[in-house]
Amino acid sequence: MDMTVGTAAKAAGVSAKAVRLWEAKGLLPPAERTQAGYRLFSNNDVAVLQFIRQAKTLGLTLPEIKNIINLQRDGATPCGHVTELLDTHIADIDRTLAELRQLRRSLASARQAARDSQRRGENAVVCRIIENHTNPDNSQRRDP
Repeated sequence: MDMTVGTAAKAAGVSAKAVRLWEAKGLLPPAERTQAGYRLFSNNDVAVLQFIRQAKTLGLTLPEIKNIINLQRDGATPCGHVTELLDTHIADIDRTLAELRQLRRSLASARQAARDSQRRGENAVVCRIIENHTNPDNSQRRDP
């Protein structure tokens, strides 16, 4: 059954704008068009749209999703590739979490140092929280 972009989007749980974007980026084959120029989508297209939506919830990027879809269209089973992508994303998240834990420790340390400085009655040029902070991991680093 052929359906318009709005109907296909609703069936897939995405916006019509997303459908147009994903078609333009090649995640969907170019839609057939009516004589009036309206895009027509099939139930298979809706299934692909649902797949894209679900893949995005796992943090996969559109280029990654396109690659997975192309592998499947070429007759390959892309699950091994998907596992590798997910492993990479998990490693990225773990790295980000470690960086955030370190940032939290730095912020808590800066806050405590500022309180200690204030109790000692030390004056600040602008703000003692920043002036008294030293980064234990990178005290020599200077950002421009």
